[in-house]
Amino acid sequence: MAYDLITMGRIGVDLYPLQTGVPLPQVTSFGKFLGGSATNVAVAAARLGRSTAVITRTGDDPFGTYLHEALKGFGVDDRWVTPVPGLPTPVTFCEVFPPDDFPLYFYRLPKAPDLEIDAHELDLDAIRDARIFWVTGTGLSEEPSRTATLAALAHRAKAGTTVFDLDWRPMFWSDPAAARPFYKEALRHTTVAVGNLDEVEVATGVREPHAAARALLDAGVQLAVVKQGPKGVLAVNSDGETAEVPPLPVNVLNGLGAGDAFGGSLCQGLLEGWDLERTMRHANAAGAIVASRLECSSAMPTPDEIEAAIAAGAVK
Repeated sequence: MAYDLITMGRIGVDLYPLQTGVPLPQVTSFGKFLGGSATNVAVAAARLGRSTAVITRTGDDPFGTYLHEALKGFGVDDRWVTPVPGLPTPVTFCEVFPPDDFPLYFYRLPKAPDLEIDAHELDLDAIRDARIFWVTGTGLSEEPSRTATLAALAHRAKAGTTVFDLDWRPMFWSDPAAARPFYKEALRHTTVAVGNLDEVEVATGVREPHAAARALLDAGVQLAVVKQGPKGVLAVNSDGETAEVPPLPVNVLNGLGAGDAFGGSLCQGLLEGWDLERTMRHANAAGAIVASRLECSSAMPTPDEIEAAIAAGAVK
């Protein structure tokens, strides 16, 4: 079976406050959700009807069991989600201060199991055969995940669509200069690069959106997607086509899962062969919908919800 999408990267448990505008020391109750960027992208695409799987690792503990159960509930294949004895499943807390302040606290010590993905354990044939393969910058931050990520990309050799989510998390690196050589190597093997302004600057050294998109194309990708926050999204492909789409108006509750919803919808547009503008409008709408909700994975929108938001010109 060839999957529509295989993602590779982070997984964990998100513990989100059920009170907004309250500092973490004063929060009294939390909701528990499946989390992790690459995993959420697989969930988002599954919600849109796609066959998806995720390559990652958990602790051999009750939270790891919960993540398997959650993946199955969302229709994401968990066959490549394996336990790492002795390491706890990561937990992430956030604070929720709408519209734009959502501090994250990652508990990934002594090491996150998803950074223990090993190249020798990869199903390289499945990775090569997937219609889209999605990797993240976090997967490059430590060994053996770094070697596994680059080995998977090299084996795939740009078969189908290969997406590199730049996914810059400064707490996982010593500094941007340490990350750039590995980002450069990953870009050689990918066809699509996705990132916000901070992330494209880490990858290319350039922050201006159009110049950064050109730098990503020069690095070897065929489509560069630069998320510009309140200015919307810029997409430029190697044929010279450009789409610049503003965001949908939305009352933000929690912006943390918006990028993953964007990613799942981006995959949908790529699989359907939509033009750049339609793909970006749908991805923007998907992200806006999730930004209006507290959770991430379980908040991923359906096709009807995305179409309704586009038709309304806002998230209601």
